[in-house]
Amino acid sequence: MTDDALIALRPWEAPEVTSWGRLPMNAVDRRSGALPLDGDWCFQLLPTPDAPVGGAWSSAYVPGVWTMQGTDDLPQYLNVRMPFPEFPPHSPAANPTGVYERELDVPAEWAGRRIVLQVGAAESVLLVHVDGRPVGVSKDSHLAAEFDLTGLVAPGSPGTLRLTVVKWSDASHIEDQDQWWHGGITRSVLLYATDPLHLADVTVRASHAGELQVDCRVRDAGGALPEGWYVSGELDGLLLAQDAEFDRFNREDDRVSDFLGEARLADTVPDVRTWNAEQPELYDLTVRLHRADGTVADTARHRIGFRDVEIAGRDLLVNGERVFIRGVNRHDFHPLTGRTVSYDDMRADLITLKRFGFNAIRTSHYPNDPALYDLADELGFYVVDEADIESHDHAHEIADDPRYLNAFVDRVSRMVLRDKNHPSVIVWSLGNESDYGANHDAAAGWVRRHDPTRPVQYEGAAKLDWAAADDASDIACPMYAPLEECVEHALSGRQTRPLIWCEYSHAMGNSNGTLADHWAAIESTPGLQGGFIWELWDHGILQRVNDGRPVGRGGAGLYDNGVAAPGHRWAYGGDFGEVRHDGAFIADGVVLPDRTPKPVMYEHREIAAPVRIECFRHEGIVLGNHQHFRGLDRLAAEWELSLADGRTLTSPAELPDLRPGETAAVPLPFELPEDGGEAWLTLRVTTAGDEPWAPRGTVVCAPQVRLREAVPHVPVAVRNRSVEVDDDGLLVHPLLTRAPTLSLWRAPTDNDELGGMAARWRDWGLDAPVRKVAHIRQTPGQVTVHAEYVSEAGVVRHVQVLTAVEGGIHVAESAELPERLDDVARVGSVFETIAGLDLMEWYGQGPWESYPDRAFGAPVGHHAVPVDELFTPYLRPQESGGRHGVRHFTLSAPDATGLTVVLDEPRQVGVSRYRAADLTSVTHHDELVPRASCAVHIDAAHRGLGTASCGPDTFASYLVAPGVHRWSWTLRAL
Repeated sequence: MTDDALIALRPWEAPEVTSWGRLPMNAVDRRSGALPLDGDWCFQLLPTPDAPVGGAWSSAYVPGVWTMQGTDDLPQYLNVRMPFPEFPPHSPAANPTGVYERELDVPAEWAGRRIVLQVGAAESVLLVHVDGRPVGVSKDSHLAAEFDLTGLVAPGSPGTLRLTVVKWSDASHIEDQDQWWHGGITRSVLLYATDPLHLADVTVRASHAGELQVDCRVRDAGGALPEGWYVSGELDGLLLAQDAEFDRFNREDDRVSDFLGEARLADTVPDVRTWNAEQPELYDLTVRLHRADGTVADTARHRIGFRDVEIAGRDLLVNGERVFIRGVNRHDFHPLTGRTVSYDDMRADLITLKRFGFNAIRTSHYPNDPALYDLADELGFYVVDEADIESHDHAHEIADDPRYLNAFVDRVSRMVLRDKNHPSVIVWSLGNESDYGANHDAAAGWVRRHDPTRPVQYEGAAKLDWAAADDASDIACPMYAPLEECVEHALSGRQTRPLIWCEYSHAMGNSNGTLADHWAAIESTPGLQGGFIWELWDHGILQRVNDGRPVGRGGAGLYDNGVAAPGHRWAYGGDFGEVRHDGAFIADGVVLPDRTPKPVMYEHREIAAPVRIECFRHEGIVLGNHQHFRGLDRLAAEWELSLADGRTLTSPAELPDLRPGETAAVPLPFELPEDGGEAWLTLRVTTAGDEPWAPRGTVVCAPQVRLREAVPHVPVAVRNRSVEVDDDGLLVHPLLTRAPTLSLWRAPTDNDELGGMAARWRDWGLDAPVRKVAHIRQTPGQVTVHAEYVSEAGVVRHVQVLTAVEGGIHVAESAELPERLDDVARVGSVFETIAGLDLMEWYGQGPWESYPDRAFGAPVGHHAVPVDELFTPYLRPQESGGRHGVRHFTLSAPDATGLTVVLDEPRQVGVSRYRAADLTSVTHHDELVPRASCAVHIDAAHRGLGTASCGPDTFASYLVAPGVHRWSWTLRAL
């Protein structure tokens, strides 16, 4: 095909054309020994695909997206809507097109060999030229494309390689994923050489019984398949037998210029070490292709795992065991390079997840870099491998559109062909949010025929009827289905297949409420097997405030612990001047943009604890092993006893020898002191030795049990000392700059805003209710203030009784909410302290942030955190930094002066440098100015967080209801 003919074809608007000149996908890894072509390339950004290339070149780094490298085409974020109004298969007339060019120096020693170009990924249409001659075309922005350059390049002589990347195309309509839109070459480019006689593909089947089957496909690009060639294999250095039935080679007609042969190796491995996510045992497999004289023409190396995946009734089994899927959805993302992630980035992602109890990844919503699967094999993750198909904005039209049939099958089949030998891959996914039609059935049919060893899932098919048994999904994989509906289905008797949420807890901002409630139901309800949290990352791009541009590759060191350096911020939708965008909905991960874990990660770590305290009996503690395959030998532990009076005792712990699912009673490690009040026992579990994902001593979990209840605190009134209030009945105190008043408002979380609660609270006027004093009564040592807070939903009557007590002031309060205020953010007190109180110490849950419906992962104990570090910098400023179950706390200056507050019972407490109004009035953290004082909230009741930005709200038990709320606390100076 000539270049003019290629342009006339307009492959960017021809959905039937998925490729031209592209080699078949295969599972032979050619990265070793290849010639890398990464680095700076000559670059031009054209306004349209058919615009002429000019004479002025700039530079762009490969791999990388041009949207992060100084061009005027900047990132754009949309969730469902397409960035342009054209309907499938059309693309907009203004269509940025990147032209990459570099000299190609093929090593002279490659003469006589087959030479192949591999482009790791390009968005969204790739056109390849060598010395001005068209070589090929490829679509699918997240899988590699290979092209045979033999005869087009001369080893030892330079040539010119041009890669043209068209940003918008018919393929964009099925790559409508919830992420930033970019353009560029996002994965590595390399050149490799093989013998003309080469391994075209290798398929490995390795069962947990030790049965190994290796099917090899062989091609000869030289014109004829030679006689006498054969294959051999080694597994961990031991030779494999060749299956006698396949001791011959199937050859195609000699008149065909490209010949295909097949061979099979088969053996049984005695005493096989099986692969699973807890014990990811891998073997080194080497396959060699020999010429007739025995010399080696080609070699393929694989790290394989022996394991089986099957569905038995409504259970997904790995090696015959029902495993819980503790998963997260993962996009390719980096705050400096956009879609391009390095090996070190991916390893850091998986290590973080492993340390916090995750065992599964869904590659939302496209195949990830091949290195990620190598890492998942090595570190131990179950992978749902998802095809690059999401037609969200035009899902219904495309699902049955025959013009896109080839694209659906092509994308799914190429994913399977590439990733089939990875033991970590246990499920194939047909894509995401693309309705359901004949195109899905065709793709599912191809997978089930080609790889019957793994199940297939697709949420769009299963959502029509979770109990159906004749659609394109072997798993019911709902998206944000309410827990009660899933439990009802599992108990109904109608369930026919496993139920594993593909997305179930949305991590946008301060979120993931009721996660522990979900897992309590999952672990106690047969038929429910887990799910995948949405998602891993907050996709904040590091942006310079002065010019609004992405910082790009040179920005390392400009952020720390989730906070951008001065003059920079984390950008979300709309921050690059785009008119069509979906705002901060891009920031919905369990880690901040720099991979700093959000507090929910600690919650998840405890939910997934491999060792748990089942119960406390007077004769001892019952421990349980909640793993699926391992004993407790790789773990170490220590007991910690925390007493309310401030004492903490520790003792080494010897974990019992428990197989998975077993329990055992161990003696109580401490004799409880007679005094000391409330007592909590914690088992701090760590890695006993170095693991690939954690050094020795890394905390794995910290299960806890209460051994003794709290003793009620009864302050003693002092009648000969007055309580000072101003004319409005507000407390005057030397340590306070703002007196305690009633608070019914919090800076809305993303869930509050998108779930509609915040709008209702504003309509009611709860962000600034009008306080009116109804009555003040003063008696010796006590002041009683009756006030009314007027809202659009009625009057809230507030009573505050201020009593002088030994060493301080006791504050007893009540608030009566009218019936219309049936769901408010909080009911409690808010006050502000003098400046200089920089350290918070408390007895309660911590040390990390916790809320009523996200408090499982915060153990009760004595904690101390600088006030500035209590705050969690969620991408959009919002309610943050609360601590649940606080019994008492102290705010102190470096000279140990300050105040202490003792609560009547465990309460939600928030201490911050920001008022709720400060957080509500800004959109980014660079606009915030911390106060020298502390804003302190003490809540009688605080609304749960839920996940209503995209999913179910919190449960009714975590709502703040109308009626009378009472609470009390005692304020003392240190």
